[in-house]
Amino acid sequence: MTGLVQAIDRLGAGNERHGPLPIMLTGLTVLTGMVDAVSYLQLGHVFVANMTGNVIFLGFAVGGATEFSVVASLAALAAFFVGAFAGGRIGSASGAHRGRLMAGGLAIETFLVAASLLLSLSAADPATDIGRYGLIILLGLAMGVQNAVVRRLAVPDLTTTVLTLTFTGLAADGIFSAAQTASRLRRLTAILAMFAGAAIGSLILLKVSLPAVLAAALVLLLAIGLVAYPARLSQRAWTTAK
Repeated sequence: MTGLVQAIDRLGAGNERHGPLPIMLTGLTVLTGMVDAVSYLQLGHVFVANMTGNVIFLGFAVGGATEFSVVASLAALAAFFVGAFAGGRIGSASGAHRGRLMAGGLAIETFLVAASLLLSLSAADPATDIGRYGLIILLGLAMGVQNAVVRRLAVPDLTTTVLTLTFTGLAADGIFSAAQTASRLRRLTAILAMFAGAAIGSLILLKVSLPAVLAAALVLLLAIGLVAYPARLSQRAWTTAK
């Protein structure tokens, strides 16, 4: 294990403030695009990660737009809220160590995505109400945990779900400015990661199946876990700096 910890520390050696966290959060941004592709395209015009969109969709549904569902939007919002509450408790239990926080949150998220995959495989038609709402709740819980953990990690420009402020910062600070190179790179990376996740998720969903997307999401989480698990034992400056 000592060797793995040293390898992870070398992976983040170029960033003493955040260590390997930007790499892991970029992976989670790809994941967000994948699961929101599933939820919007397959589960009835609802997001499990983008709560701004769900509030708007809820307004559309209340206003009479038949392609949106009040129940689905409320289910996603409620699941996300519970997941974020749980993520906050993980943060409190992890103390000031960001590596333990990341590992703890990722473990819960991986479990929830694995449960989503099992549900999608066991349901004859995942788009039926039972399968649909089960997936909305499980994935909403996972995204709530992720957001709460990422918020506490506080890596600038890598929220993993929200890109509005990322776009704003990129434009307002000057995309071609010589200053703030690191911030500009993180913003561009976040945008490209979200795009890639949505494109990959929709491609697999439309060409293969819903379970295949969730299986790919689970593999991505396990890959991130290979970095997060040993990182929980690191004592480098990034584990406490914010």
